[in-house]
Amino acid sequence: MGAARWGLRSGGVQGGDVLLALVIAIAQLGGGTAANAHQDVLRELDPLGYALLAAGPLLLLVRRRYPEPVLYGTIAAAAAYLLLGYGYGPIFLSLVVAFLTAGIRGSRWRTYPLVLAGYLVMVWPAPGWRGYASNSWQQFGLLAWLIVLVAIAEGIRQRRAALRARREQEAEALRNAEAERARELAEQEQRAGEERLAIARELHDVLAHSLSLINVQSSVALELLDRKPEQAATALAAIKTASKDALGEVNSLLRSIRGGTATVSAPVTPTVGIGDLDALTGPARTAGVQVRTIVTGTVRRLPTVVEVAAARIVQEALTNVVRHAPGASVLVTIRYSADRLFVCVENTPPARAATETSGGGHGIRGMTERANALGGRLAAAPKPDGGFRVEARLPAHLTQPEPAT
Repeated sequence: MGAARWGLRSGGVQGGDVLLALVIAIAQLGGGTAANAHQDVLRELDPLGYALLAAGPLLLLVRRRYPEPVLYGTIAAAAAYLLLGYGYGPIFLSLVVAFLTAGIRGSRWRTYPLVLAGYLVMVWPAPGWRGYASNSWQQFGLLAWLIVLVAIAEGIRQRRAALRARREQEAEALRNAEAERARELAEQEQRAGEERLAIARELHDVLAHSLSLINVQSSVALELLDRKPEQAATALAAIKTASKDALGEVNSLLRSIRGGTATVSAPVTPTVGIGDLDALTGPARTAGVQVRTIVTGTVRRLPTVVEVAAARIVQEALTNVVRHAPGASVLVTIRYSADRLFVCVENTPPARAATETSGGGHGIRGMTERANALGGRLAAAPKPDGGFRVEARLPAHLTQPEPAT
């Protein structure tokens, strides 16, 4: 086989077209010569006749680029050949090929009506001009062949249209698949960003809470080391406990990250939950903060993410009191309802100025992000008396987010 169906091109003409034109030229020239030799003709085959026999095959060389003009040219050549009185022969071969090409590539309205017109001319008045008699069987046979010719052209046309539609469908499916892959990649990047944010929030909560307590307790230990060594020892013990708990939670978080389980929807479970308020408030009490707790409603197990968020909010709020409101007392209120968990941490005005000089952190922002991620709400604002209040509304069921306000 030749490359890509001969793969030859000459001035835009395919090699297959050259071969087809050559075969038809041989058939028309040879068959026309034989027909004129064995028929009673009005005119002997001369150079003009040979030129008309060769005109059709030559026109077929450009049939793909100019399908309809080639059809009209072959019709003119065949009509001139017959009207001049040359013998009947294979002059119609190039006309058939030209019609099929125009019928497939061109307009139906400019090609198919020519079949009917040609049939009528071949039935009448062409036989009378040539002095040939025709009967009904010949007329019917000619009509049948012309119908078959139209059917072949339409069948090929429909097959090409179906193939084109299938290619378009495949291209559309490919575009849709690429768009779906791009969307999945974008979602993966978004989830990765959310996971990084969740990890940063976890690290902030663990380290800020623990380091703030360590900072306060170390200050107390330094002040009491000489005057009251027993109380200094208690502060150092609290530092040890806080650092141990912090290291444990950080290690747990790192293990989850390495294992690929630290996601926004399944954060690392803290060492204490919202159901164990004594453990949550213990470090703040050790730091000298007076903490009272109130729990109302029916205490029950909530989704892990809600337990984690509530515990972190309480821890962060207590850490802020330790850092920014020394000597203040705190009230932690937990209220369970049918579809909500309410958390409120409020403190009185500080008894003395805060000694911590570090800049502001991201505690309130982190608490707000935690609540919003679950479909809840959080409000943090100073109270009129100089204290501070943090209130959170978390959904007890993740399918029932807090209504937007």
